[in-house]
Amino acid sequence: MKRYWVLSLSFLASGLAAGVYYREFTKAMGFEGRTSLAFAHPHLLFLGALAFLLLFFLTKTYAPKKKRLWTAFEILYPLGLFWTALMMLVRGTLQVLGTELGKMDAMISGIAGIGHIVLAAGLIILFVNLLYLEKKETK
Repeated sequence: MKRYWVLSLSFLASGLAAGVYYREFTKAMGFEGRTSLAFAHPHLLFLGALAFLLLFFLTKTYAPKKKRLWTAFEILYPLGLFWTALMMLVRGTLQVLGTELGKMDAMISGIAGIGHIVLAAGLIILFVNLLYLEKKETK
């Protein structure tokens, strides 16, 4: 499935960009300490690039039986991961800038929580899908 290769490459580029943004932005602002920016980089690399690279190789050998479930995974998982990483970048940027979040803190947490729920739903659907894989016929 070529789309998994493209998704893997996209998440790899996003993860590397998030890492560079974290390093350069905190250095430029003279920020020292922990920030949510540090977590976007590994989330995008491992949950995005590595996961879709593994799926790329898995789907070369196996085919999904339940197309609807597979489509649900293909929509929910990348959306949830993107959403979650985006909120990490937003919160981390505001932390580095020293912005007093006040009521925005709960809003950011809620939006990030929705991203995590969508990501978790995608993961659950993936594992259900893995139960229904069938070996592809070799030609």
